Amino acid sequence: KRMDLVCFLYMLEHLRNIARIIKSPSGNALLVGVGGSGRQSCTRLACFMAGFAVFQIEIVRGYDMAAFHEDMKKMLTRAGGKNERTVFLFSDTQIKDEGFVEEVNSLLNSGEIP
Repeated sequence: KRMDLVCFLYMLEHLRNIARIIKSPSGNALLVGVGGSGRQSCTRLACFMAGFAVFQIEIVRGYDMAAFHEDMKKMLTRAGGKNERTVFLFSDTQIKDEGFVEEVNSLLNSGEIP
């Protein structure tokens, strides 16, 4: 997917850091910043550079915990079952239920989703 980006030194430093995190085994990061600051664009570019697929949930009407579990199952099957290099991109606007964050936290801590 084509992206029009404005590159400046600070953005390139973030890109370098995100690419380094993505390439490290079991690498994960929490990117914090104001809306529109380029976190997702920078992450997508770093994924492209490293050869990773980006997996992002799509919130639609009626999206609930069961749908979230199905999306997580798809993502984990791609990443673990098919051994595809995958980045799970999850933004604050996608937190429809507090349980979503708890599930992601559980995945990062124990490697499992209850």
